[in-house]
Amino acid sequence: MTDPDRFKTALLAELQSLRAFAISITGNVERADDLVQDTLVKAWSNMHGYTEGTNIRAWLFTILRNTFYSDFRKRSREVEDDGAYAARLSVHAPQHGHMDLADFRKALATLPDDQREALILVGASGFSYEEAAEICGCALGTIKSRINRARARLADMLAVSSGADFGPDADSCAAMPDVAGGRRD
Repeated sequence: MTDPDRFKTALLAELQSLRAFAISITGNVERADDLVQDTLVKAWSNMHGYTEGTNIRAWLFTILRNTFYSDFRKRSREVEDDGAYAARLSVHAPQHGHMDLADFRKALATLPDDQREALILVGASGFSYEEAAEICGCALGTIKSRINRARARLADMLAVSSGADFGPDADSCAAMPDVAGGRRD
């Protein structure tokens, strides 16, 4: 069992060396101080894992180094954000998507059969224009024409004029700060 008083004295004796090492690997005094603090907390909470008579300096430097690299790996996966990136990742209420899908299905059902078939083959099923033409038994130009007319008609029925029309509706945007010209409360 490690004596807490002797352990504390040994930790304090290594503070300056730990801080110098931390500054050298972080390049930032504040970050180095945080790293030393984390090291001391980990060492103190794992005092039972230290074997008296072994090199405490090496043990502390190993803890500091491992903590630095763990934090580095964690920070490399984080994205620095002022809120704009997070706003773009926000998930909109599912009822809007459900309503948009219901509107799309109604509009799709009103298309002539040949246009709907061509659009589904290429747009939803992933067939090339050539493959769709072969499946429908018509010329390549005919498929392209049907798909173009179907897309134009759907855009007109759904009041879609550009890519900005996709996503949340205007009311949702107005309620969300700094999203697609929404307001800021």
